[in-house]
Amino acid sequence: MSYKVKIGISNKHLHLSQGDLEKLFGVGYELTPVKELSQPDQFAADEKVDLIGPKGTLKGIRILGPVRPETQVELSMTDARGIGMNLPIRESGVLSGTPGMTIVGPKGEVELKEGVIVALRHIHLSEQEAKDAGLEDKDIVDVRTFGSRPIIFEDVLIRAGNKYASEMHLDTDEANAAGVKNGDLAEIIIK
Repeated sequence: MSYKVKIGISNKHLHLSQGDLEKLFGVGYELTPVKELSQPDQFAADEKVDLIGPKGTLKGIRILGPVRPETQVELSMTDARGIGMNLPIRESGVLSGTPGMTIVGPKGEVELKEGVIVALRHIHLSEQEAKDAGLEDKDIVDVRTFGSRPIIFEDVLIRAGNKYASEMHLDTDEANAAGVKNGDLAEIIIK
């Protein structure tokens, strides 16, 4: 049995807490949405910041909204190594014990103590889609891509919930390795 899902490619970005947003952009500041993302109520903001690692800076990194309880930076392995960071691969929101970095905005800086990760590849499904595929939230599956360099990705996390739209999230390194682009289909291998 198999189940197909659309691919969405995630570039380097960050999510900010309201407190950190205000440190970077000023008291009472609100993000300016410029593009809706595939997940409901999520957007790319107009605002960008610089990220400073031990051996370099990533300039003009986009913030995704809305604000979250904790600030989280998501980089690819290539991005991380380029600025001298060795990052853990983590599920979004699982930030305890992760490295930090300096975030620079137009009105100030944030010395992030932890919260910089390479996001674990994952698939968002509604609860009904997960049920139809015989899956549950937090299941781990394999996924086959059909790009110019087909790959089977192992250890792909299922994130099932009614706040999700169906999509597999890969970072730019993974997407480039498989030769896929936004909107391509991948197949969940149901064992």
